[in-house]
Formats: sequence, C-alpha cells, structure tokens
Amino acid sequence: MTVTESRASGVLMHVSSLHGEFSVGSFGKEALEFIDFLSDCGFRYWQVLPFTIPDECNSPYKSVSAFAGNPYFIDLPTLYEEGLITTAELALAQQKDPYQVEAKRLSIERELLLRRAASRTIHKQEILDFIQGQPYLDEACRFLALDKANHFLPWQDWKSTQYDEQDYFYHAFVQFHFLKQWKRVKEYANKKGIFIIGDLPIYVGLHSADVYCHPDQFELDADGYSTSIAGCPPDYFSKDGQMWGNPLYRWNVMKQDDFTWWRARMAHTLSLFDGVRIDHFRGIESYWRIPATAETAREGQWKKGPGMAFVKAMKEVAGGRMIIAEDLGDIPPAVQKLLEKSGFPGMRVFQFAFLGDPQTPHLPHNYPANCIAYTGTHDNNTLLGYVWEQDANTRRQMLEYCGYTDSDWDRGYDAIFRTMLGSHAGLTIFPVQDLLRFGADTRMNTPGKADGNWGYRITKEQLQSLDRSKFCHMNQLYGRK
Repeated sequence: MTVTESRASGVLMHVSSLHGEFSVGSFGKEALEFIDFLSDCGFRYWQVLPFTIPDECNSPYKSVSAFAGNPYFIDLPTLYEEGLITTAELALAQQKDPYQVEAKRLSIERELLLRRAASRTIHKQEILDFIQGQPYLDEACRFLALDKANHFLPWQDWKSTQYDEQDYFYHAFVQFHFLKQWKRVKEYANKKGIFIIGDLPIYVGLHSADVYCHPDQFELDADGYSTSIAGCPPDYFSKDGQMWGNPLYRWNVMKQDDFTWWRARMAHTLSLFDGVRIDHFRGIESYWRIPATAETAREGQWKKGPGMAFVKAMKEVAGGRMIIAEDLGDIPPAVQKLLEKSGFPGMRVFQFAFLGDPQTPHLPHNYPANCIAYTGTHDNNTLLGYVWEQDANTRRQMLEYCGYTDSDWDRGYDAIFRTMLGSHAGLTIFPVQDLLRFGADTRMNTPGKADGNWGYRITKEQLQSLDRSKFCHMNQLYGRK
C-alpha cells in the first residue's frame, strides 16, 4: 500500500507516554481518550514504537522476543474490574511521578502484582490453549520461564532445561491479557477512523527466545555467541558510528527457508496494527557488519542484504497493508533503487532539511507523494529543542523557508506545521511533543546514550490544553482531514 490514495496526517506517541495513574501508559481508558483527541483534531493515524519487552536500558529495540508484548502496557484498572487485583493493590500501584515512566519502580513491583493476578484467574486452560496455539508466543513464554529457572544467566550458560509451570503460565497470562486489551483499543480506534502504525525493529537481542530457539538463523559461533554484531557507520548521530550489539542474521539460511521466521514476525506485527514501519530498511539492501571483537563501529564493513527477495516475502504477508521503509541516514543509489522497486513509502524528516544540501530529499518542496514526512522521529530532538539549538543564520533560513519572517522566531512553529501539512507528502506525522511545543527535556531517545531515554510521558492536562479545533482546521485546510 502506498500513501498516495488519500492525504492524511497523524501523531507519533508511544503507548508508554500516555497519561495515567500507574507509572506508565497502558491500554486503558487513557488510550481511548487519546484516540478521541486524534479524531477531534482531524488526524487519521497514530504511530507507536515497538510493543516488545524493553531491555535493561528501557529500549524496545533490543528485546527478549520479537513476538511477546510489554507487560507494563496491561491496564491495571481493567484487571481490577475483572476481579484479578484488589482495591488495596490498585491503590499501592499509584504513581508518584506523572511526568516520567517510573521504570525502576516498575521493574521491582509490576511483575509481583501481575503474578498475583495470574494466580487468581479462573480461565487457566483458555489462556494455555490460546498461547500454545501460537508457536512463537509459546516459545517466548518457555524462554522467559527457562530464563528464571537458570537465574537469568546468558542462555549460552544455562544448565537446566526444566522450568516451573507456574512461571510459564504467568507469561502466558501476561501475553493473553496484553493481546486481549490491545484488541479492544485497536477496534475502538478503527471505529473512530483512526489507523495505527506499528514499528518493527530490524534486529532482536542475543539473549532472546528468537535466537535461543532458532540459532541457525543467526551469525553465532559453536557456543552460541555472536561472531558479528549490528550497528551503523559514523553518521549525523555519532562520529564513531553505533554498536547496537544485536546478532546479525544468516540471510542465506533465511532465504533458503523462504523467510519463515520473518513471515511469522510480519504476520504477528500486522495482526496488531494497520500498518508497520520497518526500522533500518537500509539493512535489507546492505548492512553494517561489525566484528564482535571490535572496539568501535568504525571497524565494520558493508555486506549485501537479502534485497528484493525479502521485500517480496513481506509484501505477500502484508497483503496490501502499509509497510513504511525507514530509509534515513546515508542512503546510496542501491538502497534507493530497492525502495523504488518495493513501492514502500520512505521517510522524510524536517530536522534533516537544513544541513546545507539544497538537493536534500528532506526539504518539503522535494517530498514525493509516496512518503511519510515527520518534523522529527523518536531519535530526534523535539522541534522546539531543534530550533533552539540552530545558529541564527540557519534558524532564519529555516523559518523564512516556511514563510515566517517575524523577528520573534519563537512563535514560528505553526509555520513549520503548515509547511509540512501543505507539502506533497501523502502522510505527515508529528511527535506529540511537537504539538505541545515542548523542549529537549521531553526528548524520547538520544542514539548512543545508554541512560535517560524512553521515559517521556504526557499528562492529561497537557493533552487537554491543545486546541483541537486549530489542528482540525489545519488538517481540513490542507486536505488531510
């Protein structure tokens, strides 16, 4: 599916950033209220980040499973209404800080609460039958139970192949309620005319159900450790490049079995969303292979990826649903050619438009119809933070480009929104922080920085402060409502 069929706009905000009362955004009434907000503003898309279980740095891009959902997104009041947690437990789970995800507290308390809820369910067999009917979710639950049985050591050092059945059931309970609650949210969104775009990280973590259960699909040595890792060369974000640490795929093996694991992964992702963004699409054409012993990403080299064979397999699974290619960074002609052949819409980012190249595809007048245009992504500064950090000449050029020439440049953000909405891009997406005109302290992620990411949350009062009629008018004015 391209995005040329109907002009539209949307908002980028992860579920974790939703307002609420229990330390993190969830699939509760606040998600439905956000959908109402989108509808009232004339937006038609809600883009989220990966739903996978986050790692020790709270990132959802290096998960223990490509299939299992984040337990923290399960809405506690919903479990309370179902009689699975008590009034006292709900009260004890009340947050202390509404502005940040209380990650440390969640890591200590939330699993204990969800385990108590699991012990009270009267639908145990229904849950087991549901999870065991989905092989990759079953693998994830077994892996997580084995992880505990082996004291959370790297799976290469595991001694036991036996796990506690109660641990397995706990993880099955979590995944069952995760999917059950999300189904209600998505159905509500679709009834309101809102489509949801998910995010599919290109890689998984080494300590994951996917690598443990399918080692032949990854570049591993005889002991199960990575021989090479994923990353990217020096770029706009990092002078030494980035070492992501994920194991790389044995693409030749995957191609031989017609991308069975990837097909299942895409099918599962599209069962959750109306469309999906493939992270680091550049790695499908060629990927940066870093020796596992390297000190920096500079020691890596480009290797050919699966190319059009992979694209065709994913399109077969998608069956016409939207697949967005994240094609940011240094994109050589071969990647551009693959993207054109795929028909997938690529990405354009306003914050990359004023780096000195007048031919850059990120300048709004260069946008094709079949693209998704963003003021910024989850890896960028907020729009306010970006404008503030520019030198005076760049800032003047940028705002003049957008038709704003007033000396009070801090009032020029609506001009940027209008420029994006009025562009030829089929779909424009705004991070919620940009709608609120929030600064760098609300940035979602800084690439290459281990701590202080993924914590941003909006409050109910902040969401209510936004002028819905203004955004509705702008979307109508530019043919995007």
